[in-house]
Amino acid sequence: MFSGCGGLDLGFEKAGFNIPVANEFDKTIWATFETNHPKTHLIKGDIRQLGKSELDNYIDTVDGIIGGPPCQSWSEAGTLKGINDARGRLFFEYIRLIKDFSPKFFLVENVSGMLANRHFEAVNNILSQFRDVGYEVSLTHC
Repeated sequence: MFSGCGGLDLGFEKAGFNIPVANEFDKTIWATFETNHPKTHLIKGDIRQLGKSELDNYIDTVDGIIGGPPCQSWSEAGTLKGINDARGRLFFEYIRLIKDFSPKFFLVENVSGMLANRHFEAVNNILSQFRDVGYEVSLTHC
């Protein structure tokens, strides 16, 4: 989810994972993703309109879900609005899909700006929601 041009997908493919389906909203990235990942079906559009039934058409089982929700609202160089920005709230769509599929694991990548004190409550809420759907969560700063 939130595949961009497919950097996370590439890393997971190199680790031996099959990426049957991906999702990206930004139409300026679609051609690059499709060139880099010709075996992956790219669902082009808004994750808020994406349901389990659309994804089920491309997968049998889900071992993991990976993605990088938009960072602009969390980045120190961005709007700094965090969860108060519509893009910042897209984390909840990611959580919705995690809940729908119950994968063995998930990975979410974002910017270190999320760790700023101004976002403390929002980030703790996001982590809590991941835990509420049944996952042990760790936060790693790289």
